[in-house]
Amino acid sequence: MKNRNSFLPLYATNFFGILNDNFLKTLAGFAVTAWIPDERMKYVAMGATAAALVLPFILFSPLADRLTAVWPKRGIIRMAKWAELPIVAAAAAGFAMKSPWIVVGAVLLMGMQSSLYSPAKYALVRDIGGEGRISTGMGGMEGTAFLGVMAGTVAGAVASDMDGAAGDWVRCACLAAFALLGLAASWTVRAKETLNPALHAVNPVRYMRRVARMAKRYEGLDAVISTLSFFWWGAAMLQMGLLLYGGSRDGLGLGATGTGAMMCTAAAGIVAGQIAAGFVDRRRFLLGAAIATGWIAAALLALLYFARLPPPAFAAVLGVLAFDLGFFKLPFDTEIQKRVKGPRLNTMLAYFNQVSFLYILAASGCYAAVSWAFGPRAFLLLLAAAFFAVPFLFVLRYRPAMLCAGAWIFARRYKVETEGMETVARDRPLLVLPNHPAMVDPMLVCIAFRETPLKPLADEAFFHAGMVAPRVLKTLGAVPVPDLRKRRGAKGATAARNLAGMVKDALAGGGNVIFYPSGHIQTEPGREAIGTRQLAYNVCRELPQGVRVIGVRTSGLWGSVWSRAGRTDSPPFVPTLAKSVFLWLFFAPFAPRRRVTMHVEDITDRVKEWAESTRPGFNAKLDGWYNAGADSAPENAKKPLE
Repeated sequence: MKNRNSFLPLYATNFFGILNDNFLKTLAGFAVTAWIPDERMKYVAMGATAAALVLPFILFSPLADRLTAVWPKRGIIRMAKWAELPIVAAAAAGFAMKSPWIVVGAVLLMGMQSSLYSPAKYALVRDIGGEGRISTGMGGMEGTAFLGVMAGTVAGAVASDMDGAAGDWVRCACLAAFALLGLAASWTVRAKETLNPALHAVNPVRYMRRVARMAKRYEGLDAVISTLSFFWWGAAMLQMGLLLYGGSRDGLGLGATGTGAMMCTAAAGIVAGQIAAGFVDRRRFLLGAAIATGWIAAALLALLYFARLPPPAFAAVLGVLAFDLGFFKLPFDTEIQKRVKGPRLNTMLAYFNQVSFLYILAASGCYAAVSWAFGPRAFLLLLAAAFFAVPFLFVLRYRPAMLCAGAWIFARRYKVETEGMETVARDRPLLVLPNHPAMVDPMLVCIAFRETPLKPLADEAFFHAGMVAPRVLKTLGAVPVPDLRKRRGAKGATAARNLAGMVKDALAGGGNVIFYPSGHIQTEPGREAIGTRQLAYNVCRELPQGVRVIGVRTSGLWGSVWSRAGRTDSPPFVPTLAKSVFLWLFFAPFAPRRRVTMHVEDITDRVKEWAESTRPGFNAKLDGWYNAGADSAPENAKKPLE
């Protein structure tokens, strides 16, 4: 009896489809460039051939989404596989007649056929395996995809080196066999499908605008999609560059077969990296490591550019690079499946196809322009710069990844001991009220509560402090708070009431809010002074039903460069950040970590009782709770590091 939950038929269908796509594209790339005598025009021809395969994904992804609302996903896949047969027949005729127009036209039709069933096959992952096997299913789909890329590229390179009637026969036979095997595999796919009742516009521009707005409803999803699309931009440029650089006399001089073998190494490395990431991703949040894996890729690409490596060493470095890129990519694939539930997944996958293939199309233009202007190796340096910058920008835009990366960064300098976190409710809206010993403790508190996203209130001055702070605050969903010390009298009272209303509305809507009752960092060690501030009092005396108030008492940060130790005012943000980064890089690895204690406690019943008195009485009680745990690590005050 067949196992209806098996991914293998879907893997096989995916493999043979991508195998034939890349076999045809590689054949077309070598053939078309061989038929063109002008050396510079070869770069343009290579870019045009690659663009022919990806342009349909941009134009027809909305139609592919519409098809999932009309037909079952398995039916869409089977119809697409039937359509592949006349396309490969047209390609075979083009090679026989040595017609660039017919060959590139066949590549265009193959891209159209692939684009129309791509969302359906990826949406079947959840239908076959359920929520618990998304990482396994996506890992297998991406692994078989790159096996298909590898096999298709190598087979295409080998077939390109075959001359005469025998070569023509082999090329035609391979195109037909791969199409028939994919068709046969598609009929064995079994799944309990989730229908997609939504009907969206098939106009690609309108569709992209509409679904882009829909994607913004999922926090950070646009950052995931754009960064994953960037990966495909880099992969497309790497593939185009290696095809010409590996076989050219100015490059590695390997010929078509040798270049195919080298690209086989790259594809195998990506598959291995994705398989390894699939195992790790079940236990750890790998998106937090995007900066590390991205920067490793940037370093290896720079090495390939600056070091004139012989072919064996070049292939070895390329294999390590590919493994790292596979490790980089898989968490982004699984995150889309994890964040988007139900029938909307089909729509988001179609939208992702549009965006990613726009990036791939841009890669064709970038590669042609850079190679034309700076030579066949320039694409490596461009890729190195891109993989250095983009992962950092992603982490700044995606809250879970930023907090995960922040936990690793701060753990190199701070040894944070958290007490009482197990008492925090996970099923209720939370109002978190911490004390404020230094400018750095908000990030430490957000990291401690990273499984419970908190919406912070932040001084409006930080929204204009350089480039990093505003981006971080926006990603955290921070709300700018006016400095009430500068708005005395009626204006200040009105601003405070409005802010209290915003907090209560957010809590009533089920959100989690964090703000600092004192509104400023401590002016002396271990002493919180709320003074005449009224926000905490105004919120707590009219606390929405079901909200739990969590007090956080942090100690051990007095003496940090982020505290007011030895200062008459708060430390300036940008110079202090620069100093902190310098110390972290060159001094902190050799110094003991700063010990920080974070006491967490549910104080809901107490604040409700305190709020029955006057505002000064409430503030005095809250001050007393914070100051009951005076700085328990006075030795930290002597440490010059943050």
